[in-house]
Amino acid sequence: MESLTISDWLLAELKQGRFPPRMPSHRRVYESIRRAIANQHLTPGTRLPSTRSLAEALGLSRNTLLAAFEQLHEEGYVISQVGSGTRIARTLPENFMASNDADKPKGTDTAKNTVGLSKRGAIAAGQTDQPSYEVQPFSPGEDDFSAFPTQLWRRLLNRQWRDPQPAYLDYGHAGGHLPLRRAIANYLRMSRTVNLTVEQILITSGTQQSIDLCARLLTDHGDRVWVENPGYWGARRVLEVNGLELHPVPVDDEGMAPDNIDFRCPPRLIYTTPSHQYPKGVVMSYGRRRLLLDYAASRGAWILEDDYDSEFRFEGRPLSSLQGMDQSGCVLYMGTFSKVMYPGIKLGYIVVPPDLAESFKRGLYELQRPGQVVIQAALAEFIEEGHFSTHIRRLRQIYKERRQLLQKALAPVSRVGARLPPAGSGLHLVVELPPHCDDVRVAELAAEQGLRVYPLSYYGVGEKREKGLIVGYAYAATERITPYGRILADVIQAALSH
Repeated sequence: MESLTISDWLLAELKQGRFPPRMPSHRRVYESIRRAIANQHLTPGTRLPSTRSLAEALGLSRNTLLAAFEQLHEEGYVISQVGSGTRIARTLPENFMASNDADKPKGTDTAKNTVGLSKRGAIAAGQTDQPSYEVQPFSPGEDDFSAFPTQLWRRLLNRQWRDPQPAYLDYGHAGGHLPLRRAIANYLRMSRTVNLTVEQILITSGTQQSIDLCARLLTDHGDRVWVENPGYWGARRVLEVNGLELHPVPVDDEGMAPDNIDFRCPPRLIYTTPSHQYPKGVVMSYGRRRLLLDYAASRGAWILEDDYDSEFRFEGRPLSSLQGMDQSGCVLYMGTFSKVMYPGIKLGYIVVPPDLAESFKRGLYELQRPGQVVIQAALAEFIEEGHFSTHIRRLRQIYKERRQLLQKALAPVSRVGARLPPAGSGLHLVVELPPHCDDVRVAELAAEQGLRVYPLSYYGVGEKREKGLIVGYAYAATERITPYGRILADVIQAALSH
């Protein structure tokens, strides 16, 4: 097909209406092109029109076309080269042409075939409620890693590689690179009032691995774990895969809010985000913290404190950690460098009670064979030389400005019954919507405008789920926050006005 013919054909495909009604526009474009490749209507080597010309022909935003092309590229269906545009790949993904469902549009981005998997495998590889749109403005959980000082980081890495010690090339045997554990210990004592020694720190590949390690070493199959509702779906998935029974506990304005029914279901683990609850953003009150600590101590339960973005507090004094209040040794404190550095660094840490330190180090080594010691050595110097603190201060100023701009741009949604709760920290805002609102549909309407937001209901467990939107402000450029925010406000107001 020639470029003009491709544009006309694609326009006809999109108008036929054989897609699920809530499928985002970029996914419809992706599915149409993918189906044409499967049916050999688009042959290998065929050049596709530019995203700009297609956007004009189809009446869609260019971001929508970029998203569709990006997904096709990532999955190996097309190739892009400077000067020659985007073409159908000569070699298609393995087994693509043999797929029985290549010509069927999928209702979700995350549908998986779990035939042949174990129950645990089906949980791990099965469908998640989390939408998988590409990274776009307002993407929750994403930080502005474009602000990371890459040249400085390269120099630190090169310094380690000039004369690497043999231990840098081996597995990590002792819970992580000692200078990095020392640097983390000093940082946590000063900034988070964590009570610890260096021996209590283990370096992990991130929060997911920290949670998995706790589940493997502290629980048996069928044990109960309290999780926040709504709460971080990634933690729930790891805990489920380990065969644990999830017991959702509601979250109110003071954080995790167990009642008498919950207390009659004692857990082995309690997973919580007290300093900045994810996703609602509330801070756990002192009284609620004391209640949780006393209850865990009386029941022999372990508390997993996920302190995922404590560096980004914009108002008031820094909050103390839950672990710093713990007198019974029942809190395991987890942190990550993915939000401050860049996601792909894949480094985090866990602070365990003293009596667990040696067992956790042995367990980490036996189960995971950790490495990345060279990166750990570079990160230790990044912290020790003051670059880490400087980088955090810079990000705080950037994110604080973006948060303020976004709050101002979204303010008009209050006229149609939406609410913006106060937010003094973190990397996202919550737009609370009325209970009758279909927040999934609102998120899809935003996606059609090239904006990625998540429905709050996706983070809930059970039939009664809170409605709202999770709106990240870290990834969008500062100068685009206001215009993007106005577009999102228009989408919300239009959705609630009908």
